[in-house]
Amino acid sequence: MKVRNKLSVAALGGVNEIGKNMYILQYADDIIVIDCGSKFPDESFLGIDLIIPDVTYLLNHTEKVKALIITHGHEDHIGGIPYFLKQLNIPIYASRLTIGLIEIKLKEHGLLRTTQLNLIDSNSRIAFGPIQVSFFSTNHSIPDCLGIALHTPEGTVVHTGDFKFDMSPVNHQYPDLHRMADIGKNGVLLLLSESTNAERPGFTPSERLVGDHITEAFSKAQQKVFISTFASNVHRVQQIVDAAANTGRKLVLLGRSMVNVTSVAKELGYLTIPDDMLIDAGDTDRYAPENIAVLCTGSQGEPMAVLSRLASSNHRQIEIMPGDTVIIAATAIPGNERNVARIIDNLYLLGANVIYGSGSATGMHVSGHGNQEELKLMLTLMKPKYFIPVHGEFRMLYQHQQLARSVGVAEENIFIVNNGETVEIENQIARKGSKIPAGNMLVDGLGIGDIGNVVLRDRKQLSADGILVIVITLSKTEGHILSGPDIISRGFVYVRDSEALMQEINQLVEATVEKLLEEHGSQWNMMKKTLRDTLGRFLFAQTKRRPMILPIIIEV
Repeated sequence: MKVRNKLSVAALGGVNEIGKNMYILQYADDIIVIDCGSKFPDESFLGIDLIIPDVTYLLNHTEKVKALIITHGHEDHIGGIPYFLKQLNIPIYASRLTIGLIEIKLKEHGLLRTTQLNLIDSNSRIAFGPIQVSFFSTNHSIPDCLGIALHTPEGTVVHTGDFKFDMSPVNHQYPDLHRMADIGKNGVLLLLSESTNAERPGFTPSERLVGDHITEAFSKAQQKVFISTFASNVHRVQQIVDAAANTGRKLVLLGRSMVNVTSVAKELGYLTIPDDMLIDAGDTDRYAPENIAVLCTGSQGEPMAVLSRLASSNHRQIEIMPGDTVIIAATAIPGNERNVARIIDNLYLLGANVIYGSGSATGMHVSGHGNQEELKLMLTLMKPKYFIPVHGEFRMLYQHQQLARSVGVAEENIFIVNNGETVEIENQIARKGSKIPAGNMLVDGLGIGDIGNVVLRDRKQLSADGILVIVITLSKTEGHILSGPDIISRGFVYVRDSEALMQEINQLVEATVEKLLEEHGSQWNMMKKTLRDTLGRFLFAQTKRRPMILPIIIEV
């Protein structure tokens, strides 16, 4: 009897969270990786720049990993690529604009020459051992988005990528309904479909509607117009360019990602910008305010992004004046609401006319993700036997599960998984499999993965209660204190206002050290631990704070 190889599917990132999407499909000795994204840290990740998927499982099976296939060029799908390639250099397959955006990252990290980039489109066919891969066009808020069909001996697995069904797209890249229907007609064993808007009823409006509202706002503005959106939303950028052209405004680009993405998209033909439209920020004084539009980054309230600096009047080349119009053409990603609200407050304080929010109120933003009816349409086209909702927090995955049930997918055939949980299929029977390593890799400066829970815990303690450094010099021969204790407080108390407390700390440290020297001699480890414990209890009793206590003992 022939033993069949099983098919295994898992997420290394992207489920029960928004961002750092990474999915793997394994059949026998071949592993295909789909996407390698990043996400930004929340307030609990103090000092961390970026969060990327933990790829320990792939590093433990390097000989089996055949390719990294990218669905589209958003950060939550390509942001982790440079860090991944530094650990495991494998071929990348992506569409034209997506490769252009990936190349920017690879240049910054010095990886462009050593990386194999392969161009694909919706008509491409690739084989990796027994796995045949084909693609289909979808539309989203960035051009060149692809869904992926992986044809394995067990059956076809489809990954939708991010999608909506926009039947009047700005760039005329229509969703390939016929290809999707053909894939479904031929049988889909397992569907992985994104869940971002699974809570929202109806259909997502077309991106084309936003362009009319932007042009109207540009026409009504009496002075400069500042507009902020995602740099990668090339459709939105094109409509902003068109609005500037229709209202006779010169356009200033601010923000590194905005300049980079616009440059690549223009070079590859995805953006059409009149030759004399773009000007430098330093040249705006040569034009009347009503002839200036500024397109910038920072729609998510990032503290160092351009919009944040403009809102706090900290940009060195251009400033927002009373009567200027500021448009935030994006909605806040969950977790960024407070930062965005703070920026809007600051803009109003500057006297700006601020237009923000999505929906019919302003019309300045529509989502790039399909709402409930579009998710049901995808399920209906694919008609999967098994279904895994991906790309979303748990409530979104749960709602997508309910949508799948409503269109006929059996409840027992729907799997809501966590990162690292596998779904194994053998003889076309699916079940939950064993767990594999998955989690967060933290990027801090040039360090990748060198910051863990212990360091984060220390940072939280420092941020909450500060640090107290105790410096003592001991005599090596005579076994008594030569100088000190010297107490240094940073972020705990202001020494000049707390002289009585400092004196009590000094006396307690001196008494504790002398007692330890008398009973145990100069056993440094014991002395440091006892000092931390004794002083910690005293300080909590006196102040209800727990500063980090760092004893430094010098023996001479």
